[in-house]
Amino acid sequence: MDGLFKLLWDRVDTNARRAVDVYTSELEDFRAVAQEQRAKASMLDFAVLLRRREVELAADGASFTGKDLAILGQFGEERGSQGISLSSRRRVLDLHDVLTLREIHEAAGFNETHHVTEMIGWLAANGLAGQSAYAQGFLKGQKRSLPIVKRVQDLAVTLLSDVSVVPGFAESLNMRVADRYVIMVVRMSGTPLPASKEREKVIGALLESYAVPMMWREPDELVALIPCTDSEAAEERALGLARELATLVGRPCAPGAATGRVHALGDTVALARQISQVAPVEAVPRRLHLLADAFVELGVVQVPQVDEWLHGLAQRLENGPDLVATLDAFYRHDMNRLNTAGALHIHPRTLDYRFRRVRELVGMDPGSLQGVRVLSAVVARVLAGRWH
Repeated sequence: MDGLFKLLWDRVDTNARRAVDVYTSELEDFRAVAQEQRAKASMLDFAVLLRRREVELAADGASFTGKDLAILGQFGEERGSQGISLSSRRRVLDLHDVLTLREIHEAAGFNETHHVTEMIGWLAANGLAGQSAYAQGFLKGQKRSLPIVKRVQDLAVTLLSDVSVVPGFAESLNMRVADRYVIMVVRMSGTPLPASKEREKVIGALLESYAVPMMWREPDELVALIPCTDSEAAEERALGLARELATLVGRPCAPGAATGRVHALGDTVALARQISQVAPVEAVPRRLHLLADAFVELGVVQVPQVDEWLHGLAQRLENGPDLVATLDAFYRHDMNRLNTAGALHIHPRTLDYRFRRVRELVGMDPGSLQGVRVLSAVVARVLAGRWH
């Protein structure tokens, strides 16, 4: 062993200690684990062993052996069993790559071009196999130490972060990574909202009927990712999940959804969340609200002056007998008078009287073009509960 390889070998201990210091300073999970001296010593042992084997094998032009990969898997399993998160696992691998390149750069002299090329080439050819072995061990450790609810939420976070899922992770949860998902955000109304422990119980109950990635983003928001090969079937499944959630939490809910592809789900969940913010809150959701259902309200909330004007109309309608509920039923029944009256359990003449009151209060006929455009938006904003 000579040249760059000899220099890297001589610096293994120094470089390993610096690596562990970086991991514990940059990653909260690693910092917490390193509070226990034996765990920190294990981190250092791994950093030393890995660097030595990389230098030895690169100098000989050899690949990781089966024994090497098994050892990498054991260290990965140890990290997984210590409660290291998936995001920290991804980050520590990135940090290792950066530190390795820095170590090569620091050790390389002007005459070491050939060895630098050999070392970087070896890393490119063997790094993926090493990372895969470490990752599989990590998943094995996580499965033993973390409850399924936590791991399901980690999968949801990974997908919504638009990063690649560790091979085998979804399968360890009896799921699979789909190409497309219906992303549903369910907004809950009322108080008290589920506490942290209760949220875990709710997700556990939902998983019995819906084995899909899901997570709590806020105390009042649950996000579910429904695999989508058939849009209609996936949307129906999402609605069923929203209804079961409403029953479990005992709170009115507003589900909003959008469909997107893997590695572009960050924008999809943002749109679904916006839709849920303007969707009507119901004790048992009647439908899953999509962009086509909410585009008017999404535009309204972007212009405060328009929202304020609609709010003023809503306040005028409070002076009539159940006018908002009447208009809601009217538009839900495609403006059919008889069906609307039947749904409200009132006589058609009573319905006509209420429509006259609407005209008197806001100057618009509910069945006119202007009335449909304006009053349906008023109804949607009232039912979304955003003016309270």
